[in-house]
Amino acid sequence: MPQLLADRGTGASKMNWLAAAAYALCVLAHSAHCATNSIAWCYHNPNCNDNTWPSIAPKQCNGTRQSPIDIVTANVAVNPNLTAFTFNNFSSTSAMKEIKNTGNTVQVTFDSGIRVSGGDLSEAYDSLQFHLHWGNGTTIPGSEHTVDGKRYPMELHIVNIKSSHNGNITQALGDPTGLAALGFFIEELPGTTDQPASWKNLTSYLAHITNASSSVDIAPGYSLDDLLAGVNRTRYYRYLGSLTTPTCNEAVVWTVFKEPIKVSKNLIDLFSNTVRLTNSTSPLMINVYRNIQPAQAVSTQVATASSASKTCFSLGLMGLGVLLGRH
Repeated sequence: MPQLLADRGTGASKMNWLAAAAYALCVLAHSAHCATNSIAWCYHNPNCNDNTWPSIAPKQCNGTRQSPIDIVTANVAVNPNLTAFTFNNFSSTSAMKEIKNTGNTVQVTFDSGIRVSGGDLSEAYDSLQFHLHWGNGTTIPGSEHTVDGKRYPMELHIVNIKSSHNGNITQALGDPTGLAALGFFIEELPGTTDQPASWKNLTSYLAHITNASSSVDIAPGYSLDDLLAGVNRTRYYRYLGSLTTPTCNEAVVWTVFKEPIKVSKNLIDLFSNTVRLTNSTSPLMINVYRNIQPAQAVSTQVATASSASKTCFSLGLMGLGVLLGRH
């Protein structure tokens, strides 16, 4: 593998970096047709769906720290080191460069200079892309992770590579913390149509990428912050896991945020109603998520003073109600 993120200049050097980044994304992307990946996998065909992954990619898909998992809140440990993140250039309205139908998901690639640090990560991580997982609209939920057994309609994953690897994907996949994935649940925003504006803009591109391998450039105007609006990014779960597609490398520091992104039903439904697995005569792309894997140790932040006070206040009201009920 070449050094994929070392050169981030302008002009020709920047184009070289973008080409190299695209090569890296082929390794990390959700596509059974990727030339750099000899493992042919899928979600729907019985010969290559996720029940077969431990057989067709046995090196890690049947490992001991596989993702996704069900997060059982009663078993989550407290970790005071899980502090706030720093999101560099997430406010840039030109950070998102291209949207693509990979054949197994919708993926958005980033320009150089997007980075995340803090949050008890060992160092800064360079952000490469985000992709999504869904079921069949809001009717059949399709998030990969679940919380106490609850599955959300969709889940967004931002994929980041440890900066010290200088874009070397081979090194990152061999490092237990070489990649950092930020997971955001998406749930229906009640009582509105085609909101928020950032998601209306993003989903407007879906009609242009209905076939596998089709892609279009994203015009400047909206940022990653806009897509994540309303989510408290200081509250999250943390565990060590894997890629959720073959070859399932156990190289991922997972952060799953507690608060979901709110998106209107119409826009959520567009994913399962618009993009297709191969061409215009192929089935629509639905149920693109891996089944839950064995539990892992999960941690979260210490409860804040405000949340603790709210709990005490609620308990106080309950106690007052009991006392008043006796008179």
